[in-house]
Amino acid sequence: MRIVGGKYRNRRLHPPSEMEARPTTDFAKEGLFNVLQHSVPLDGIRVLDLFAGTGNISLEFLSRGALEVISVDQDRALFAFMQRTARDLGETGWRMVRSDVFAFLNNHRGQYDIVFADPPFHMEQIERVPALVRQSGLLGEEGVLILEHHEKVVLSKEPGYLRTRTYGLIHFSFFGPEKQEA
Repeated sequence: MRIVGGKYRNRRLHPPSEMEARPTTDFAKEGLFNVLQHSVPLDGIRVLDLFAGTGNISLEFLSRGALEVISVDQDRALFAFMQRTARDLGETGWRMVRSDVFAFLNNHRGQYDIVFADPPFHMEQIERVPALVRQSGLLGEEGVLILEHHEKVVLSKEPGYLRTRTYGLIHFSFFGPEKQEA
């Protein structure tokens, strides 16, 4: 696993061998960040990474100029790995929260330019994640939610849905904030 772009480009990450996370492939990350670089300013943004796992996506955002990234995951070994990686890189804009994502969504306050969520593919009701993120008020006024999922999850009918990009077996669905009627 490596960082594919920005100041940490080509840096290899060596997560714990016993981890149960499914890191986003380099191919899918390259595709995702090509889309983002042409549609969203990445420099100086605030990012929330839900189900962060190894912190792979968090580091991509930091590598490309994000000011602050908060990574949320409940796994003890992966949390420790993210902390160690941030320390090794001297990365001060990266904060980790060890928590169940759903508990975090119910209690955290703040707004983010991008909320990225990569729930376990076997998790039931992945479809409810966009609504929970919107209801929590964490998505900024011009914010984008990106949900990574497998092909069996259909999100095109969810409020705020913008588009889906596919890279091999990985799907990224994009959502904007729901517009309020004037």
